[in-house]
Amino acid sequence: MDGTVLVADDDRTIRTVLTQALTRAGCKVHATSSLVTLMRWVEEGKGDLVISDVMMPDGNGLEALPQISKLRPGLPVIVISAQNNIMTAIQAAEAEAYDYLPKPFDLPDLMKRAARALEIKRRASPAPPRRESGQSPQDDLPLVGRTPAMQALYRLVARVMNADLPVLITGESGTGKSLIARAIHDFSDRRSLPFVTVGAADLATMEGPAAVLSRARNGSILFDEVGDLSEEAQARIVRMLDSFTDNAPRVMATSQADLSRKIEAGEFRQDLFYRLGGVTLAVPSLRERVDDIALLADHFLARAEREGLPLRRFSGEAMDLVRAYSWPGNVRQLENTVRRLTVTGGEEDISRAEVDAVLGNQPAMEPLRNQGEGEKLSSSVHRHLRRYFDLHGGQLPPPGLYQRILREVELPLIELALDATGGNQAKCADLLGINRNTLRKKITDLDIRVTRRRKLM
Repeated sequence: MDGTVLVADDDRTIRTVLTQALTRAGCKVHATSSLVTLMRWVEEGKGDLVISDVMMPDGNGLEALPQISKLRPGLPVIVISAQNNIMTAIQAAEAEAYDYLPKPFDLPDLMKRAARALEIKRRASPAPPRRESGQSPQDDLPLVGRTPAMQALYRLVARVMNADLPVLITGESGTGKSLIARAIHDFSDRRSLPFVTVGAADLATMEGPAAVLSRARNGSILFDEVGDLSEEAQARIVRMLDSFTDNAPRVMATSQADLSRKIEAGEFRQDLFYRLGGVTLAVPSLRERVDDIALLADHFLARAEREGLPLRRFSGEAMDLVRAYSWPGNVRQLENTVRRLTVTGGEEDISRAEVDAVLGNQPAMEPLRNQGEGEKLSSSVHRHLRRYFDLHGGQLPPPGLYQRILREVELPLIELALDATGGNQAKCADLLGINRNTLRKKITDLDIRVTRRRKLM
């Protein structure tokens, strides 16, 4: 790697780590905690690459991007941010950042992106129009998450935002598929045009498609849960799409059903599948991103407080129970549960007993649609990994995949085994068939919280 890198971050540890890694890779590094200093360096012509945090003591790194682009057209900027939500990724894309990475970032992945940025000169192009003030729904979008799957999804959303391609958004009920579609529209160059959601009732008559087009003009059309539409409605969509001209609206669709299986069963038109699947965005379930649950819960608690409801927070034991629940209704179910706890509770701390009382009346897990009751674990893992690869939009995931996947499997396995044995590590090691010292090391490495209690098994 060759070149001069300007690093701007108010975290001394991050500056030190990046300076050492980039220097070892052969780069010259100038590091600062000040956005003003960074801008002075850029204006003086220093640097072949900028790596900048968003929230700096003396300014906002995203807001500085247009000025950097004006001063130094073609200077690539990699944005790193602790604000782990979809809006940061979209704003970085709108501001023409070369790349975006959430904190905590994977250092080898960042080094790989930095090397690519130094080798490829960014093509100068005018930044897309900025959203008018007062139009941003970012405070109301619960599209937050720091897990790798969600961050990869955010980056893919930012890339397809202004691409003139149909988008198919898949995922279980309550994962936020329609919110993803709305975000794509609201931050695209069609944002000032209508966004029309189409259901079965809108396609019930021959005149339905024409009415939809009249409402949408050349904005965006979302076919909601397209896998549940009748054969007749599907045929009308195909004819509608075939009639599109150059000024046609953008098309998106959501589906919680596995459309490929529906095609095999003769329940979904293959020609419609190909027309809708220009880009497929798979939204992970809450079970697949457990580490985001506390972040989402805090988001909903803060929203409830803004609406005038009592300020509440989860105790450690209560959050453990929330994380362990399977959430068949995903983010929507979590939001409703948090709101109920906010309304019905008395104390500021939400207790484990309160959470247990609310979740005890709800199903622990509902059968996943179209997957069969006897699906093997290997098949489930294969499907999850295929989705993970697809989320990277044709690019390879960050290095170190093998250890990350093993960690993802080990963590729930050991947690469940400890729960089943009441926190007795000797019994847990015997159950797993591993040495007790090995179990202790894994508990430490995986940061697993062990609680001893009586367990009748």
